[in-house]
Amino acid sequence: MKGSERENGAGVDQPVWAREEAFPPAGEGFGWIDRKGGRHVSASVDELSQTIRGDRDSVVNLVWSPESAYCKIPEEVEAFEESISEIRKRWVNDDLLDARHRLKWFGFGLGALVAYMVFQSWKQLGLLQQANGLDLGVVQELKWILKALIGSTSVGISLLGFLIFAFIPWYQAEKRLRELKQSQDSGNSRRIIPLIRFETWLQGQKAPVTKLILVMIAIVALAQVFFKGSVADAGLVKAAYLNGERWRLFTAPMLHGGILHFVMNALGLLYLGKRLEVFARWPHLPMVFLFSALVGGEASARFTQGTSVGASGGLMGWLGFLLVFETLHSKLIPQSAKRRLIGGVVMTGLIGLVGYRFIDNAAHFGGLFAGMAYAAIVFPKSSSVLRPKMNITDRLLGGASLGVIALSGGFAIMKMME
Repeated sequence: MKGSERENGAGVDQPVWAREEAFPPAGEGFGWIDRKGGRHVSASVDELSQTIRGDRDSVVNLVWSPESAYCKIPEEVEAFEESISEIRKRWVNDDLLDARHRLKWFGFGLGALVAYMVFQSWKQLGLLQQANGLDLGVVQELKWILKALIGSTSVGISLLGFLIFAFIPWYQAEKRLRELKQSQDSGNSRRIIPLIRFETWLQGQKAPVTKLILVMIAIVALAQVFFKGSVADAGLVKAAYLNGERWRLFTAPMLHGGILHFVMNALGLLYLGKRLEVFARWPHLPMVFLFSALVGGEASARFTQGTSVGASGGLMGWLGFLLVFETLHSKLIPQSAKRRLIGGVVMTGLIGLVGYRFIDNAAHFGGLFAGMAYAAIVFPKSSSVLRPKMNITDRLLGGASLGVIALSGGFAIMKMME
């Protein structure tokens, strides 16, 4: 669809994050840059190495030395290889220890709740049998109790919390430990440098439109608290939508079912939104979000009952878009970076399976496929290392989409105020 820009006019044989000038110019002698951009001078390479070795909180972001005109990630400097190896082991082990503690305590809490619910169900079944003169067998009693557990909202929410806040972090920590051991055993620890360089560069990029969309959604969330409106006021009430209130398809993505719902979506919005805005350019950010949210909402209205709210359809659209876009433009992104997106789809599916009573899977997968279709149609396969550039049509449509999102939020607030 589009041509490509010649970013910085040079280095077109490498994607922007891999070029030497991707990071700030080096200072005098030795030194490092922290996560907030602050510069710190080191007296020698040994002092800088000791700083890296003692960096338990991952404060050191970039380093510089006299040999290079630009800063680098510490992993790229061979003199720091031993220090990086030590601190990486420490980070992984600390994360794993924390994850195991959470797994233990969340697991204990979930087990206690299940035991309590089994006891209550058994008591209730006993009273029911006594009142009706029944004498069910052991197998029938177990089936009745199991059905009660599966239908329990408390158990379902607790299981979902265990999965999100304990099991998945533990699994990811274990995976990082295995990857670290494999790289060290193979003597090829430097193969993960492109991924670290990519993620470090991406963190330093500005994404104003992503933040603007988050602010719009946050304003509606505050209005939900301030006006104490019901999600039914502007949410996707399926019966009302199918009876003619089509505006609900636009307002529902701006609402959320609670603080946890909002926080989870906000975190996903910041990560996926920045990635899409940086590589596919800002106009496609609101266009993909709006298109995917509408398709996801329509899927939800056709295949589920009740009321649905949340930006998840749009976020899943971003995820689907990135999966296809990064596959078709494989020179832009390290291969290992794309695996994280695939992992996101798998985890979303697992969460949707466990929390099917509370999560709108129709909206999720409707949005996912909408984003994938958008990327496949708008951004054909390319072998260029350059990011696509914007044209005037992109800017006009992107601005219009932002306007629709803003109007949707305003209309949702107005409905809650009625």
